[in-house]
Amino acid sequence: MTYCVAAKVNDGLVFAADTRTSAGVDDVRTYNKMHIFETPGDRVFVVMSSGNLATTQVVLNHMRRDMRDPMATVSLNTFKHMFDVAEYIGGLSVRAQRESEAHTQSSVNFRTTMILGGQIDGEDPALYLIYPEGNCISASPETPYIQIGESKYGKPILDRIIRPHVSLEDAARCALVSLDSTMKSNLTVGPPLDLAFVPRDALRVTHKERFDLDTPFYATLKKSWGDLLMRSFMELPRFDWEQSQSQSDLL
Repeated sequence: MTYCVAAKVNDGLVFAADTRTSAGVDDVRTYNKMHIFETPGDRVFVVMSSGNLATTQVVLNHMRRDMRDPMATVSLNTFKHMFDVAEYIGGLSVRAQRESEAHTQSSVNFRTTMILGGQIDGEDPALYLIYPEGNCISASPETPYIQIGESKYGKPILDRIIRPHVSLEDAARCALVSLDSTMKSNLTVGPPLDLAFVPRDALRVTHKERFDLDTPFYATLKKSWGDLLMRSFMELPRFDWEQSQSQSDLL
């Protein structure tokens, strides 16, 4: 399974993803779900995926091949707008799904869902959710984040924190807490965790980190979040009868 989340704030874009693809009793596997495509000084794209790995790899391989081909009429280097890039990736995904389905008689699900984020020089940063059908929607000021995979466990903290005005670092901490909350409740999402920053107008990934459970920063973040949650819970208002009981105990 998978959990990936990306946030668009005024200062740029933040991406975070787990790497677990299988979580059987004796079969735990990992796979990189965050993929970076850069033409320094001109454009940068980050793609995260959830769904069939074979379909994902076909799409990514086509993107890399087209990008490396100076004679390609259509590639990540030829588009002038992020929306066109999202449509291009959606088209590759639909084609890969159809070709895979045509060559098998099994009931395998070849669908894949992707997050695309990045910036082309001259445009604002943009963030898109690309559906298996090839169509897409963009993040907005009202909903400045996008999730794929096991999204329900990590959604509440995003709803409370992610706003356009928050810093990239705060958005990144929120994304990691969202991943931690998901891993707490679902074993099919697991470490290592990948994190990437694309600041506005940098046109490149400026920071990319991988965190395991024992990575000092992540271990400290995880413990601090758990301790603060417990402390906040213990400070919640008491019921009326609890207050009366406490006063009686003092007499």
